[in-house]
Amino acid sequence: MNWINNYVRPRINSIFSRREVPENLWSKCDECGTMLFHRELSDNLKVCTQCEHHMNITPRDRFKSLFDGGIFIEIDVPSPLSDPLHFRDQKKYPDRLKTAQKSTGENEAMLVAEGEIGRTPIVAAAQDFSFMGGSMGMYVGNAIIAAAKRAVDLKRPLILFSAAGGARMQEGILSLMQMPRTTVAIQMLKEANLPYIVVLTHPTTGGVTASYAMLGDVHIAEPNALICFAGPRVIEQTIREKLPEGFQRAEYLLDHGMLDMVVSRLKMRGELIKLVRLLLGLSPAVIADLPSPELEVDPAEEKKKLSASPEKEAHPK
Repeated sequence: MNWINNYVRPRINSIFSRREVPENLWSKCDECGTMLFHRELSDNLKVCTQCEHHMNITPRDRFKSLFDGGIFIEIDVPSPLSDPLHFRDQKKYPDRLKTAQKSTGENEAMLVAEGEIGRTPIVAAAQDFSFMGGSMGMYVGNAIIAAAKRAVDLKRPLILFSAAGGARMQEGILSLMQMPRTTVAIQMLKEANLPYIVVLTHPTTGGVTASYAMLGDVHIAEPNALICFAGPRVIEQTIREKLPEGFQRAEYLLDHGMLDMVVSRLKMRGELIKLVRLLLGLSPAVIADLPSPELEVDPAEEKKKLSASPEKEAHPK
């Protein structure tokens, strides 16, 4: 009887009361291998708390940390033809799109939004590497054109976060045509004398690097981001030589004059606020929850407030 009470019954209770633990509670850092609690990692903007390795972050999460109060308005992007070449490899192109849309929850590989950073209105665009490798197709071209037009109409600067494996092969020559299309869109900003800031994230490669990603007034990169046209393995196989350590990484490109700065994601918002206001010729941003620096004070209202103040002069006549 004691055997049943002391062993069998607790064993049965433990089996039926066992709770399932979600598999996504922990994430492993690709760089140092540390297991990170998902909530802690999310609060740290997908930056490893041990080695500061920058993991991929979605455009929506990036915008929530970038814009004041995490508030932004999405800008509509014209939808292109869904499958202009009727392309098929192991899967049909429309099926690949549906799979990517289901896994990411986004319509395409780029998100465009408008809002304020440091009480400074801007337009921003960000690529999603988890959506078919952030590949540049007709939608991405339309998104950059829509962002540039919106920035020109509102006279706002444009900040673009790039993350791509290059052009989208399923759209063939039509994807390559996005290189001149986006170049013309950036030229619209130049002619309107509006700042265009590019933040290159890991990885930024191929036709994206050869077009809008390297046409900014200021180029910033996240630490250790791979930035190139052809990857290091392709170059090594072509020239049959060993490349230098850290070749084509953000720090290497900064040392060789291709970048203006390398900034941690945790400090990116502050640096962008400084840059935007500097390029627009505005005074430094007001820190904390204060009225906008551009708010004009009515002299009559200010005089009324002073006259109603109960405080007396410190040094009476």
